[in-house]
Amino acid sequence: MARPKRLLALALAAPLLLSACSTENSGGGDEGGDSGGATASGDLEFAVVTHGSAGDAFWDVVQNGAEAAGEDLGVGVDYQSDGDPQRQSQLIEAAVNQDVDGIVVSMANPDALEDSIGAAADAGIPVITINSGGDRSAEFGAIGHVGQDETIAGIGAGQRLAADGAQNVLCVVHEPGNIGLEQRCAGASQGLGTDVRLLQVDINDLQSAQSTITSQLQSDPSIDAVLTLNSAVAPVAASAAADAGSDAEIATFDLNGDVIAAIQDGTISFAVDQQQYEQGYLPIVMLKLYAENLNTVGGGQAVLTGPGIVDAENVDEIADLASAGTR
Repeated sequence: MARPKRLLALALAAPLLLSACSTENSGGGDEGGDSGGATASGDLEFAVVTHGSAGDAFWDVVQNGAEAAGEDLGVGVDYQSDGDPQRQSQLIEAAVNQDVDGIVVSMANPDALEDSIGAAADAGIPVITINSGGDRSAEFGAIGHVGQDETIAGIGAGQRLAADGAQNVLCVVHEPGNIGLEQRCAGASQGLGTDVRLLQVDINDLQSAQSTITSQLQSDPSIDAVLTLNSAVAPVAASAAADAGSDAEIATFDLNGDVIAAIQDGTISFAVDQQQYEQGYLPIVMLKLYAENLNTVGGGQAVLTGPGIVDAENVDEIADLASAGTR
């Protein structure tokens, strides 16, 4: 079917809520891209371009959601990812050149993607942003955003840590320049009632990350909680606490099998879940509705997929779903 001309909806006049990344990997730099696709018999073809690293459990679930939506709705979905912002921009440009019917983009680094997303909008290709950069989504011409409000999620994490008695919290940032991660730590400070301490590590070198966290815990025994922003970093932080002989509480954003097992055994106290399967699935639904009926969703606000808290009270119910690749 022919793609409709881009609708200048009233929704675009209102600012979108903050969202973001993460990653459960909430993504990170990698050499080269990861790609996959769901084959469908429909006339519509959508591209999904994220900043996730190959093999990143968080983004694997996003991909599962997008491809499941493609199969359920009978549309084509081509998923590709690259943690380097410039290469991600090139993937978006390639999708524009292929004249796809819609594009889904995560915006961990909005400035690097502004031109390529603008090119899509100029070409009349509707764009849905996901995960990160929701506060700039409408500015770039996107018709909607799907994700969690990272500041609100951070506030919730900080409030939970405060309720647990934490006062000196280390917030571990695994990806420089990712605005969503910065928003999470800032929100955690608000919820905690005092500033968290930022610690930069490299998601692509978890052994080094563990050593860095261990050193911080050894040098400052007053640290009573570590908040990681990525499910791959969380078990590393738990190991670092053990290495340092620290009783610091370990909490994290996002889920994977290791985090779920650690919550079950008490090594990690809780995870902030943004239900990333929905971040893959819902944008495909939204693009199909737009292509066929000029519908927009959200009324200018982000479609929120989180946050939710997974802890000892509900982790067993989540475990089977996570093993199936949908949580």
